[in-house]
Amino acid sequence: MTLADIIRDFLGALFSFDSAHPLLFTQFYFWAFFALVFAGFSLIHSKPLLRNAYLFFVSLFFYYKTSGVFLLLLLFIVTYNYFAARALRSARPAWQTFWVALSVVVDLGILAYFKYAYFIADFVNDLFGLSIQVRDVLGELMNGLTGTTAFRVDAIILPVGISFFTFQAVSYIVDVKRGKIEPLRNFLDFGFFLTFFPQLVAGPIVRAPEFFPQLHKPYNLSRRWFGIAVFWILNGLVKKLVLADYLAVNLSDRVFGNPLLYTGFENLAALFCYSLQVYADFSGYTDIATGVAMLMGFYLPQNFNSPYKAENAQQFWRRWHMTLSRWLRDYLYIPLGGNRNATWGSYIIIFAIAVIGSFLSGSWWVAFAVALVTVSVLLYGWLKPDSRKMLRTHVNSMDTMLLGGLWHGASWNFMIWGGLNGIGQIVYKVWTKWSRPVQAAFICALCALMFGLSRWTPAPVWNLFFVWTLVLSIGTLVRLVYGFLHPSGVRNDKIVSGVRNDKIVSGVRNDKNAVIDASSVIPSEAPSVIPSEAKESPAVKWISNAWAVFQTFVFITFTRLFFRSGSNLDPALANEEAWTTAKNMVTQIGSAWNLSLIPALLRQHAPVLVVFAVGMLIHWIPETMKRRYRIRFASLPLFLMVLAVFLVVVFVYQFITADLQSFIYFQF
Repeated sequence: MTLADIIRDFLGALFSFDSAHPLLFTQFYFWAFFALVFAGFSLIHSKPLLRNAYLFFVSLFFYYKTSGVFLLLLLFIVTYNYFAARALRSARPAWQTFWVALSVVVDLGILAYFKYAYFIADFVNDLFGLSIQVRDVLGELMNGLTGTTAFRVDAIILPVGISFFTFQAVSYIVDVKRGKIEPLRNFLDFGFFLTFFPQLVAGPIVRAPEFFPQLHKPYNLSRRWFGIAVFWILNGLVKKLVLADYLAVNLSDRVFGNPLLYTGFENLAALFCYSLQVYADFSGYTDIATGVAMLMGFYLPQNFNSPYKAENAQQFWRRWHMTLSRWLRDYLYIPLGGNRNATWGSYIIIFAIAVIGSFLSGSWWVAFAVALVTVSVLLYGWLKPDSRKMLRTHVNSMDTMLLGGLWHGASWNFMIWGGLNGIGQIVYKVWTKWSRPVQAAFICALCALMFGLSRWTPAPVWNLFFVWTLVLSIGTLVRLVYGFLHPSGVRNDKIVSGVRNDKIVSGVRNDKNAVIDASSVIPSEAPSVIPSEAKESPAVKWISNAWAVFQTFVFITFTRLFFRSGSNLDPALANEEAWTTAKNMVTQIGSAWNLSLIPALLRQHAPVLVVFAVGMLIHWIPETMKRRYRIRFASLPLFLMVLAVFLVVVFVYQFITADLQSFIYFQF
């Protein structure tokens, strides 16, 4: 082979797209790519205009190596929103609304086509008895342009990261309309903002007011910030390869692939492992993206704040995927009326989702249950006018979480997942308004009902709910008894938001030492109400908080059953397969267990369970301790830092599987 052949083959591989091996943060090829990018960046970092243009074209190349021909779609969204924002700002007020509406329709219409075409076609076909077939319009267009049949037209392939850069584009247009920002004049600056490669395909969702001030800021990377950036990259690789991929390959994926082949204990263990897996996978990507961006002098917003430390479902969504939570708050929840009122849109959304969900379930019982709940809520609001504001708030909260579920995918299971999270937030709000005796009476009555259902109409799901409500009842009764014995030590649980009044910071950084915890207020836009001073002993307070964290983690993990079942599926088959998987797992977990098998199963899955336990313990380490060891790593002498990086990389790559696992949120 001649040198010319070698060069030709190299360039061919470099500029070709391999759908089976997209460019991932966990590949050696990405770090070789980034080394070259950073080398070029180091030559021009002091010239903002040239630097931004360079990173824009680098980001386009990165997306091409990740998604191939969908680069054309990304370029269209960049170009359209650039000119739409310019036209919006120069238009008269009456036309500004038109440009916003048109832009939202275009951006979300593209998202809906790629993400919900099968969902909509199935619904329309079932409703009207039609036989609409979904075809890939982009594939047909490319075949026409190239004069070939190289592109598939019989199936729609979801572009990687489309939800993230579409939401980013929508927020840009709306913020221009609201006067929060001025539209960028330089097309290359705007293209760089919308396509910055570290966060392009899986977030965090960057908002223009956060990022625009950084566009022309002089490059500055101190020795400590360099160490912090390296720490985030290593931290993300450990989360992804040591925790997420190991748990997925060795237990979660196997069980979710065929739940009926495994015992109830294994199904439950896989469910809890998946809960840690999805966090380690997604936050691992965010950590790597944060570190890579920091090396180039750009700071991304915080996206996770130890979510499994949350003490209730509402607080969980202030800690999980925080940039999406803030997006939903600012562009959906508050426009619908927030916690003050409800609009016609509030009722139209929840009614439409209820009808679609009932229809897709294929069960008259679901439709009856939805109708019964709707009538009950309307009747309650009519009989108790003072409660109407609260009901409107709950409607907006449920709308937000249901649409948040559908953002993840057009599946019946994602609707259930979003609905359960909405119910969890509403239940928490109502629960905190009750006195301790009322709480105990309610949960005990619910436990008795579940026990009766498990005996009168035996089904695994009732067994599952009975065990869960029994555990909750015991905890509630213990707190009630403690309150009677120590009346001065009862905490005031009537809190509107249920979280400490931590400092809410729109930026990400505090000083040059650490990353500040930013709070995402979902769904309330009002400031947190500070709990009254608790007089409990530190030990009792710790137990109370730990119990709340445990309850929340179990609840969130249960909702993950429906989230995972709806993932990684062909959109054309998603609803049926996802529902079957979830139902089979509930059947296995809720059926009688053969306890004699538990010791053998513990030994068989010991490595996985140990990794899970270690991962959770690290997650629950106090934030002050985590901040301390980040700073200590960043302060190491350079030769020790290089040695530490080498040792961590060697350790991490011991866990690499034969076929690298894609990041879970690539599919969203």
